[in-house]
Amino acid sequence: MSDNTTGAIRLQAQRSHYREHSVPLYLTSSFTFEDAEQARAVFAEEEQGQVYSRYANPNVDELIQKVCFLEKAEDGFAFASGMGAIFGCLGALLQSGDHVLACRSLFGSTHQLLTNIFPKWGIQYTYADAAKPEEWERLITPATRLILIETPSNPGLELIDLAWLGELKKKHNLLLVVDNCFATPVLQTPTDYGADLVLHSATKYIDGQGRVLGGIAVGSKELIAQIRFFARHTGPALSAFNAWILSKSLETLSLRMEKHCENALKLAEALEGNPALEKVNYPFLPSFPQYVLAKKQMRLGGGIVTLQIRGGYEAAKRFIDNLQMASITSNLGDTRTIVTHPASTTHSKLTEEERLATGITPGLVRVSVGLESINDIIGDIQQALE
Repeated sequence: MSDNTTGAIRLQAQRSHYREHSVPLYLTSSFTFEDAEQARAVFAEEEQGQVYSRYANPNVDELIQKVCFLEKAEDGFAFASGMGAIFGCLGALLQSGDHVLACRSLFGSTHQLLTNIFPKWGIQYTYADAAKPEEWERLITPATRLILIETPSNPGLELIDLAWLGELKKKHNLLLVVDNCFATPVLQTPTDYGADLVLHSATKYIDGQGRVLGGIAVGSKELIAQIRFFARHTGPALSAFNAWILSKSLETLSLRMEKHCENALKLAEALEGNPALEKVNYPFLPSFPQYVLAKKQMRLGGGIVTLQIRGGYEAAKRFIDNLQMASITSNLGDTRTIVTHPASTTHSKLTEEERLATGITPGLVRVSVGLESINDIIGDIQQALE
């Protein structure tokens, strides 16, 4: 299958003797063996087979197979959440004394991992600014093991040039780990630029309807083998039910992303110049600081628009409270338009200095643009701003 859309729809778990068209749910904690010898052979990995749903499950395997196909990766492992995927990958690949070079603009919980949890085990980090690529190379130390980035970042929408970063990681023989949650494999493919691992919070666009949690990491067989060992013995496994939902969701991911992007661009264009706003940020707006880079490495601009509201937190609060249709919640990537105030919610555990360094001002609002009629979305946002 050469086409991503076809692969996302047609790749599926092997049919059972019932000849079902839609893949069934495998809600079982364990799997049986024909005899003692088969049990020994499967545990010894001499024979392929399911053992225990903490290790693998047909529904989970199907989801992994699809994401590997979409991200051009050899293998993968699925986790109970996006943060499970990030912790599982870093926990498997790092050891005491290692150093991580990360983009400063990271999701709040990823920031907590680097700043508060991994240092307990002797793993250090340095932040680099996406806007200052000339600084990255001098921040690499002999202990640096991997580079961790989000592009576009959450919530600032900062981009990092993947082609440039792929060359930098190759030059210094580092691992490149890319959180591709905002773009999804529909909009960009980090492995094309040399990414070793690609991570997703499947809770967001992959599910797309705000129903289940999930995370996934895909990459080379060698790296995934290390991650699989770590995850099997620490237990952050994805449930079969959630995997079944997420695999079904992938069948419409391409269609949904096209509409999210179309609506987001129209909303950004409609709001540009609004007197209540200092700035509208969207990667495919010509006024976006990294517009040229966005057009180079992304197929479309994504489903997130950020608004810098004049008047700071009080004005942002009034705007959110005046919304009539949009949901006020911390999730994103839903069919429904969602508005979030990052400084007081998703990134509230950062210090004010840390927030300002990544562009999270008191007046910043993140809009996850949904699939409703664009006139209704624009109308709701505009009336709330007025």
